[in-house]
Amino acid sequence: MSSVLVKGFTDKTAVGFAFGSALAFGWYAYSPSFLPGISAEVLPIAGAITLAGLTPLAIVKYNIRRMTSGRALSMAQRLSALDRHAMVTIVNEKHELSEANDQFLEMTGYTRNELMGEQVLKVYDIAHRGLALEIRTCLQRGELWQGETPLRCKDGSIIYTHSTIMPLFDTKGVWKGSISVRTDITRTRQLLAERNVAESLHELRDDIWIVRADSEKFAYVNAAARRRLGWQDNEVERHSLSELAMQPGAKAIRSACRRMIERNETSTQFEETLFDVPFHISIKFLPSHHNDGRFLIVLNDISARIEQERAQSDFISTVSHELRSPLTSIKGAMGLMLSNATGDLPDKAVDLLGIAHRNADRLVLILNDILDLEKISAGRMEFTLDDVDMRDLIREAQVANANIGERFGISLEAIGLDDPLPLRTDPNRVIQVLNNLVSNACKFSKAGDTVAIRVRDEGDSLRISVRDQGQGIPLQDQHKIFEKFADLANSSRTTKGGTGLGLSICKAIVQSLGGTIGFTSVEGVGTTFFFNLPKLEAISSEASNEPKLRVAS
Repeated sequence: MSSVLVKGFTDKTAVGFAFGSALAFGWYAYSPSFLPGISAEVLPIAGAITLAGLTPLAIVKYNIRRMTSGRALSMAQRLSALDRHAMVTIVNEKHELSEANDQFLEMTGYTRNELMGEQVLKVYDIAHRGLALEIRTCLQRGELWQGETPLRCKDGSIIYTHSTIMPLFDTKGVWKGSISVRTDITRTRQLLAERNVAESLHELRDDIWIVRADSEKFAYVNAAARRRLGWQDNEVERHSLSELAMQPGAKAIRSACRRMIERNETSTQFEETLFDVPFHISIKFLPSHHNDGRFLIVLNDISARIEQERAQSDFISTVSHELRSPLTSIKGAMGLMLSNATGDLPDKAVDLLGIAHRNADRLVLILNDILDLEKISAGRMEFTLDDVDMRDLIREAQVANANIGERFGISLEAIGLDDPLPLRTDPNRVIQVLNNLVSNACKFSKAGDTVAIRVRDEGDSLRISVRDQGQGIPLQDQHKIFEKFADLANSSRTTKGGTGLGLSICKAIVQSLGGTIGFTSVEGVGTTFFFNLPKLEAISSEASNEPKLRVAS
């Protein structure tokens, strides 16, 4: 570049000298004819010398001015283009924003008045303040910084920019701030992320569908889904959910998607059979600013799990049935001996038989719980629905648990039984839940405490709660309270009795009856277990799409 400029300058200088020499010769030759006296002798020579010297200088000056103005125009054009297509900011030595172009303001959503004089950290998210300080240190060393910078917009959203940030110094070399030139790469990052996600989804063994919410047309299916559906990659977008409506499982998926939109839900999951294969189906709604959003549908083949559960269930059922018959006989024989049906026994023998009889009772209870849980898990437990008054069930539970209350020194109190509480449910199963909750409350309360059984009408459901004044459930154990054989930190199951299955059975029964169950607990204060059951009108007006246990009526 410099050699070209030197050559241009030299060429124009030579032209200037040649032109100056021609003018000087002309002046010297013709000026004496119109100059009088001595002037005709002196001025031609002086004029020729002046013209020969000044003419090249004038030509060079003219060309330098033209070149300089051309370069200034070119630089102005470049700055104008930069201003239109990039985000430009200037920061002073106090790390305050002193200038921001329209592109920067438009992308971040701020006005000029909102930013000028503010610390540059204002446009960095708290999570990225460390990056801003790293950039500042680099600039103060006089180094240029390039890289990716996330910026926080006025509305709290994050945009990603590729930035070139240059330090600014005064004539004495003192750091006076920086100038930043940024380009928005947010969309590029999104596209790369989507591509990476698509590549990951493509390799998954689960079937993955992405369906447009507005048209129900497929936007994407991974390789596993294409093989099952028999589609080629280039024909996916021609298909829609409606084409699969003849398949019961696909119909359930379509209904679930529509229900999510109607209820403004973001996710749902259920189990359904599709193409003669049992699947656990998870649906997540992905909103979008550009369209009505999409559904991400993941179909996980659970054939192996179901087969394993079936084998486990069959084993448990067989063992339990095989054990219960001889155990019942043993228990009956010990009962006869304790009743002196075989004659009087020594006191020592009576004590030993009493221990054996109580353990036999406990084994029968365990077997019954295991069988109940197995029936519920397999969907084989029958529920007989009947019209009942919830007050009668609570009174029955109160009477049934009076003995255990007396054994632990606990009094039972029923609250909220003034008005009729009609309900259509399985009374035997509700009593089973109540007995479990009340007996647990008695076992884990202190002598002299009161266990309160309360019922409350909540409009479309009845809430039944059982409150104790015991030691409460430790916070670290509360998440596993409904698990089978849950091992709790302060559990005294071995001394209080119990199988560790009761609460998991209660949960399964309540959910099968269309209700919900939960608890609140404070250590050192007590625990309240509660469950809600839908009332008559709720059952008749609302049908669930989830699989239900078989109901006998």
